[in-house]
Amino acid sequence: MTSLPAPGGPVVDDLGAAVPLGTGPVRRVVSLVPSLTEALAATADGLLVGATDWCSHPAGLADLPVARIGGTKNPDVARIAALAPDLVIANDEENRRPDLDALRAAGLPVWVTDIRTLDQALHSLDRLLTVGCGLPRPPWLDAAGAAWAEVRPLSGEARRAVVPIWRRPWMVLGHDTFAGDLLRRLGLRLPHAEDPSRPERYPAVPLPELLAARPDLVVLPDEPYRFTADDGPEAFPGIPSALVSGRHLTWYGPSLVEAPTVLADQLARAVQPAPPAA
Repeated sequence: MTSLPAPGGPVVDDLGAAVPLGTGPVRRVVSLVPSLTEALAATADGLLVGATDWCSHPAGLADLPVARIGGTKNPDVARIAALAPDLVIANDEENRRPDLDALRAAGLPVWVTDIRTLDQALHSLDRLLTVGCGLPRPPWLDAAGAAWAEVRPLSGEARRAVVPIWRRPWMVLGHDTFAGDLLRRLGLRLPHAEDPSRPERYPAVPLPELLAARPDLVVLPDEPYRFTADDGPEAFPGIPSALVSGRHLTWYGPSLVEAPTVLADQLARAVQPAPPAA
């Protein structure tokens, strides 16, 4: 759960850890999370000075003077420190705690987000941008909240969906995930998120067990594993497969504005009846 500072107390991140922001304004930020990179770059020009090799949005990011500092799991701590950021932004799921501890040991303030639901995402992003970075609340954040408030589930009964996020081995969305919350809002049920015998957030489940769950639908995002029409659906013969945008399913940021429409369209194409033969 997102933590709040006590009145008059220090600023804390989503994990309740104090963030020593200093007395001056935040002018230089390094992001260790692609979706947070997009959120910051879309909100304030010139604040972002470093981002991971995986950060690809917003469009035109590659043309900005933003240093690349390694991956989400292997950031170059020395390079980040050399950028002298006023704040490093990270995520508890995306980034490794030893790397974050090393950044703190180097004297850098680190703000860690912890996001498991849409509501948490909207609240966390608001705090990060307004409290952490000292920015006005961005219009896209209100637009995202409004877009999801208008979501209507897919027509018909709730569909049982298996949602692989990796293969070799097969791994699926399980309990307490942001992507799972979005799919539930769109009318899907995730059996591996409801199974008390599988408390993991991303359980490894052999393919025969996935098929034995008798899903009505298989949802195949294009990240973190890049499922395609030729890589994924063939493992689930006879079961409709929805190829969906991983960015719209797993990123929390400006992509949330269009995510309900994008995902609903991709899911609907998979479950709608085939046209009758001519």
